[in-house]
Amino acid sequence: MTSTSTSADAFAGQGDNILRPRPRKPLHTQVSQLSHDANGDSDHANGTGATSVTGVSSGRSTPIPSDAPPSIQSLSTARKQVRAEQRRRIFPTIEFASRVSHFDPNSDYRDFHGFFNLFWIGLAIMAITTCLRNIKDTGYPLRVQIWGLFTVKLWHLAIADFLMVATTAVSLPLHKVFRAAPAGGVLTWAKGGMAIQSIYQAIWLAVWIVIPFWLEWTWTAQVFLLLHTMVLLMKMHSYSFYMGHLSETEKRLRALDDPATASKAPAYLYPTPENPLGTVASPKQRAVEAAAEASSKETKEISTPNEDEEITQLREDLARELTSPMGNITYPANLTWANYLDYLCCPTLCYEIEYPRTAAIDWQNLLSKVLAVFGCIFLLTVISEEFILPALTDASIRLDPTLRAAAGDSGPLTALEGLLVLAETISWLLFPFMLTFLLVFLVIFEYVLGAFAEITHFADRHFYSDWWNSTDWMEFSREWNVPVYNFLRRHVYSASRPHVGKANATVITFLISAVGHEIVMACITKKLRGYGFICQMLQLPIVMLQKTELVRGKKTLNNVCFWCSMILGLSLICSLYVLV
Repeated sequence: MTSTSTSADAFAGQGDNILRPRPRKPLHTQVSQLSHDANGDSDHANGTGATSVTGVSSGRSTPIPSDAPPSIQSLSTARKQVRAEQRRRIFPTIEFASRVSHFDPNSDYRDFHGFFNLFWIGLAIMAITTCLRNIKDTGYPLRVQIWGLFTVKLWHLAIADFLMVATTAVSLPLHKVFRAAPAGGVLTWAKGGMAIQSIYQAIWLAVWIVIPFWLEWTWTAQVFLLLHTMVLLMKMHSYSFYMGHLSETEKRLRALDDPATASKAPAYLYPTPENPLGTVASPKQRAVEAAAEASSKETKEISTPNEDEEITQLREDLARELTSPMGNITYPANLTWANYLDYLCCPTLCYEIEYPRTAAIDWQNLLSKVLAVFGCIFLLTVISEEFILPALTDASIRLDPTLRAAAGDSGPLTALEGLLVLAETISWLLFPFMLTFLLVFLVIFEYVLGAFAEITHFADRHFYSDWWNSTDWMEFSREWNVPVYNFLRRHVYSASRPHVGKANATVITFLISAVGHEIVMACITKKLRGYGFICQMLQLPIVMLQKTELVRGKKTLNNVCFWCSMILGLSLICSLYVLV
């Protein structure tokens, strides 16, 4: 027992008889190296150690004088490090630290692209198994009930869509008429131009909503034309109203050439975080505020700028308003057909004189997005054919007394039985509609808009934010559809807030959005029920509830509630429109 000695001998005097390893200096983050002090080396040299040192050397080093030159000391240190690397432990040391998992809410890890790839692999498996099942049952890989609708009256759809796009171009000649009108005239934008443009937009919208009903199109063609109609309506409105604002600004700038008769009212700018109300202070007020800030440390008399300085500042404000944010184009140089056509093709609903552009088209990226569009349409059709349509058809037969009699069932359903059928249908539609919702998001905001951005060199690809992390409906409305959100904030909320206040402007914005959604659902189902409108407006009290102290701050709970209400709401609305 006494013949065996270890490194614990050095601690024997302490009386605890605990074996302790020699101190080690980490070689790197995963493997530790042994560091032998002089005592340890001497133990092995004297043969008293239980373990002998392995390697090409004995583990000893020749002592060097303390006053040796730095070069000699460096060489000695290098030799020690090389010998130490040959004496690693058999079991590498694992580095443990205070870290969180990737899915932890406090984790900074944000790259989950592998799950995106897994999502597509799962959809591919679903499509393949569906095709194999159809081949077994029918002899064909796909059902043709929805596929056949795509080719019905296809030429009608193409011609109508072309004419619809062409008729939006009336806004450009109308604007030239409003701009050419003398200041204060009836046909200026401020007097009669805004009313004329609004009436034209209302008539235009009514015509293109009625045409699919008049021509008796299929619901697939009607969905395409209606969605394109809504997009072009917002584009036309943004173009005409922003250009009307610029024409009035130009008239004011020209009027300042004769300051005696010109208006000295401050220039109007769109709201910004620094200027939420959308109106800028007058030059006199800004000069007073600047002087007050400069004299915050010492009291002095504030001088009021003279009239010439006010007019000069106002001219600068008006001229800046007529210049693009990038500073390369000034109104009215943008009044061209090429500029209007470019705006129609750009993936944005808010007109600007100039947009940031990319240097060249990434053809590989463009091709991948075009292929992804057709892939998404294929998957959407498969999901509708295999999962959504059968569930709705079966529910319709069970709820319709005539169809029940034809199927051999007699007697009407009670109210409870009808509710059970509705609940069962909703449950069958939950997962298909969740996939449909995700695919619609991808095909529109990632692939279609991305493809048009690539074609037009449009550099701003911020079409959505991380809406999947939303904790309330207000956050979802900001991040799910950024182009529509920007349009509503600029042309509805910001335009109405100075007149009705923040709360009423929010209600008006949600009201217009709800009306638009209800029009879409009414045209698709050919039923005016108001379910979509009600569900949209119910978001406001839900948002108010989520801002209370009881719920606010619970991100996981609010996000789970958001997803549950989103998935359940889609299935519920579809079932109500189709079955009730």
